[in-house]
Amino acid sequence: MDMTKIENLDHLKSTHKSQSVRKYFVRLKNDLIRDRYLYLLLLPVLVWYVVFKYKPMWGLQIAFQDFSPYKGIAGSSWVGLEHFQKFLGSTYFFRTLKNTLIINLYGIVFGFPAPIILSLMLNEVKNKSYKKTIQTITYLPHFISIVVVAGMVTNFLSPNTGLVNMIIEHLGGEKIYFLTKKEYFRTIFISMNIWKETGFGAVVYIAALSGIDLQLYEAAIIDGANKWKQLIHITLPGIMPTIVTMLILKIGNLLTVGYEAIILLYQPSTYETADVISTYVYRSGIAEGRYDMATAVGLFNAVIALVLVYAANTVSKKYLESGLW
Repeated sequence: MDMTKIENLDHLKSTHKSQSVRKYFVRLKNDLIRDRYLYLLLLPVLVWYVVFKYKPMWGLQIAFQDFSPYKGIAGSSWVGLEHFQKFLGSTYFFRTLKNTLIINLYGIVFGFPAPIILSLMLNEVKNKSYKKTIQTITYLPHFISIVVVAGMVTNFLSPNTGLVNMIIEHLGGEKIYFLTKKEYFRTIFISMNIWKETGFGAVVYIAALSGIDLQLYEAAIIDGANKWKQLIHITLPGIMPTIVTMLILKIGNLLTVGYEAIILLYQPSTYETADVISTYVYRSGIAEGRYDMATAVGLFNAVIALVLVYAANTVSKKYLESGLW
């Protein structure tokens, strides 16, 4: 009798489970039919990700091979972790790692607060025309090609015709060839990026500021709070989730520096402070044709970035109760 009850109970559970699965697929089918045009709009993005993001992952196995372009991936022999060991044991490892970390840390310390400060300042501007004008002027440099920006920096800092050196000479100083001095490179690079990206980065925070309830400011004014107290107790807490999210993404890119700008600005005399992991990958993979070594270094970089993002998100969720997931 007990066995019969158990069998009936199992049968009921199985029937209920199959019905739940059937209902799920029916609901999914109805949703697909109802929202078919939205899914069609999403399709190009999915195709782009598959073609340009997921398909290239097949080539990551080059990092574990003695890769030959003539033999291809399938014909190249496997060498395991040899390329990783060579990179970690090379004289370039500590130099590129140190420069990458220092440049990115400078970017976080000086560059990350810049769009936040700009957005807070613009938020206090009451004249709409003036506000839009300033926002447009600071926003436009993002769309200037990095090649053009690097050319502008080179011209401004030229020892003969550069505006900076002309001012220095006019004030009685001696002309300096900034781009050949290793001690100036990081300052030049960070300053250039701040000028180029601050206006574009401020857009995110301006959008976050627009979502703060204005009644909170009205209540604070009634309670006698000045602008500074409104900023500390209303504005910053209101955009804190956005700040945390952007900071986590920034930390995830701690070992990533855009090599294009550095390649356009650095010289052998500045390698000591300018050479980063991405430029080493470029020189190894493109200039020297060592695709396997370049892939190994790029994979190492990606794995560390994943660990950093996960760690930063964990800390943020624990202490600030906000994160990417």
